[in-house]
Amino acid sequence: MEKPFKDALPVLDAIHRAGEEAYFVGGSVRDRIMSRPIGDIDIATSARPEQIKEIFLKTVDIGIEHGTILVLFKGASYEVTTYRTETGYTDYRRPDKVEFVTSLNEDLKRRDFTINAMAMDSAGGLIDPFGGKEDIARREIRTVGDPADRFGEDALRMMRAARFASQLGFKIEEATFTSMKKMAPLLSHIAVERKKAEFEKLLGGKWRKEGLSIMSRTGIVEYLPGLSGREGDLENCLNLDIENLDTDEMWVLLLYCLGFDKQGSESFLRSWKMSNKQIALLTSLLQYMKERMEADWDISSLFEAGKKAIASVERLVEAAGGNASNETIEKWLSEYENLPIKDKKELAVSGGDLIRWEGKNGGPWVKEKMAAIERAVLLGAVENNQLMIKEWLSRCNQT
Repeated sequence: MEKPFKDALPVLDAIHRAGEEAYFVGGSVRDRIMSRPIGDIDIATSARPEQIKEIFLKTVDIGIEHGTILVLFKGASYEVTTYRTETGYTDYRRPDKVEFVTSLNEDLKRRDFTINAMAMDSAGGLIDPFGGKEDIARREIRTVGDPADRFGEDALRMMRAARFASQLGFKIEEATFTSMKKMAPLLSHIAVERKKAEFEKLLGGKWRKEGLSIMSRTGIVEYLPGLSGREGDLENCLNLDIENLDTDEMWVLLLYCLGFDKQGSESFLRSWKMSNKQIALLTSLLQYMKERMEADWDISSLFEAGKKAIASVERLVEAAGGNASNETIEKWLSEYENLPIKDKKELAVSGGDLIRWEGKNGGPWVKEKMAAIERAVLLGAVENNQLMIKEWLSRCNQT
């Protein structure tokens, strides 16, 4: 058995010694079958939350009302959840009532997709009552039971289906896809923050084109911030080479395809509840991208953008069909590395030095002269040395 599961076996054994059932469940089981990297290990058990707290010395109540206890064991953490059923989803997201049960099958029945509704015992044996392994072999995403029931319980599951298609390269089973088209309006009840979390995972998937296409073909995009009525612009993105972009770069390319200016971009990103820091990053990348689509980098723009942004912009320009490639990334990064300074803080003089040398109070003139010094150093007009910069300023003042 693989290391993550092997490390967690003592947790299962401790629950078994207390006379209760315990199994590995969810994404870790799916990923083991698919030979994918295994992330968090989740455990389902017949034991009640209060029993789990008695069995283990270190626990955290992260969702005790829904039966989930975080067990801390030998430097690792495991979510241990009591078998449960759920009823009454009046907000189309969370159950109104959770009832603890003693049947593993009943617990698996409440889950979203067959590929996530499998369990594994401590010997590696698979419990798969809904055909998840077969769906993995078919590379298909299918709900557990009636898709209308699953999506009516939690509308966000429709976005999760598209996200799994993006991450796994799977297709959506026909009845599940048809139900997504019919029930997409339920997403209007889901908080933007939850939609954003799923959308960003989709944008980061290897098969993101398929994921975005599913969002468009099912009508889900109509219930995403700023995307209603923009299916055509989204289709333009799907015609581009987007496989090598990271999540931030995908956001920027989306802004580009939507044709937003700076103000429009900021408004769109705010509608997704993004932080000011992320908005500033994405809008600056968009501006650099637009400039780079029209002309090569110059020394000032290389300095302002920085190493990471340069590489991102080159990938974006290449994706959009501009004059960029792996070779241009290397070229411009080499130009950047050859700059005499790569940060304003590296300048050999400060505003305080200028005030002392000039013998007058600070003001806008300090910022203007610091900018002139920065440009002169970047262009090689003066060496980044305090004495030489002072002499250069003196010569400038005399002319």
